[in-house]
Amino acid sequence: MAGEFDAHERRMWAGAAEAYEGSFAALCRATAEALLDAAGVGAGTRVLDVGTGPGTVAAAALSRGAEVVAVDAEPGMLALAAANAPGAEVRHAVLPELPFSDGSFDAVVANFVVNHVEDPWAVLSELRRVIRPGGRLAVTIWHGTGNEAMSLFNLALDEAGVERPEYPTPPLNFARTAEGLRGLLEQAGWAEVVSSELAWTHRADPEVWWSGPAGGVANIGLVVTGQPPKTFARIKSAYDRLVAERVAEDGLVDLPALALLASGRC
Repeated sequence: MAGEFDAHERRMWAGAAEAYEGSFAALCRATAEALLDAAGVGAGTRVLDVGTGPGTVAAAALSRGAEVVAVDAEPGMLALAAANAPGAEVRHAVLPELPFSDGSFDAVVANFVVNHVEDPWAVLSELRRVIRPGGRLAVTIWHGTGNEAMSLFNLALDEAGVERPEYPTPPLNFARTAEGLRGLLEQAGWAEVVSSELAWTHRADPEVWWSGPAGGVANIGLVVTGQPPKTFARIKSAYDRLVAERVAEDGLVDLPALALLASGRC
């Protein structure tokens, strides 16, 4: 049975697939190739893409000639993944349980997934179960500090005087650092674990970037869309002013991002 955090995650992502694909998915796409490299995914690799979302990593793996199975808990995401990665086998699955036999895959990848589960240790242990001996895992999560990609939204909420509700947090947490993520994988039984930071600048159209929270994506979206119309308008006005100060000559805004990448061997 899902705990409070997992139940919140299911509610948070319900119906948000298209809004996510049109906004924040482009930010998360930046780590796909590094993730696949870390997992050793190439031609003929049988790979499981866990929490596939709109199928970004699954499509990238297919382009390398891999045999891809992609799973997600949200039906809307599965529909997008089936369309965006038509060569993949797309199936519904809710972590930490997977509908596969032991040792079914050569590699497993999880792009910004481990930070969205209540028990990351249980998830990483389940991923180890479904991978063959010697197979590789690679995961990404957001760094706990120094990640400015979402800062504009928080600044806009502050300026509009919006208080954030207390959403559930994972009861089994870990340090969102390279060392913390490496330790988590090692505790779950993975060997030869390597962890590092990935830094890049995401460039986005200001209105496209705003469409994420305006479409109810993630916790920030729940906050924004949960406001009465006048407060929503104040948030948007604050966002417009803040983003105007940062827009480049080409009309795009630069958003510094910082993620963690860890890999290990079964």
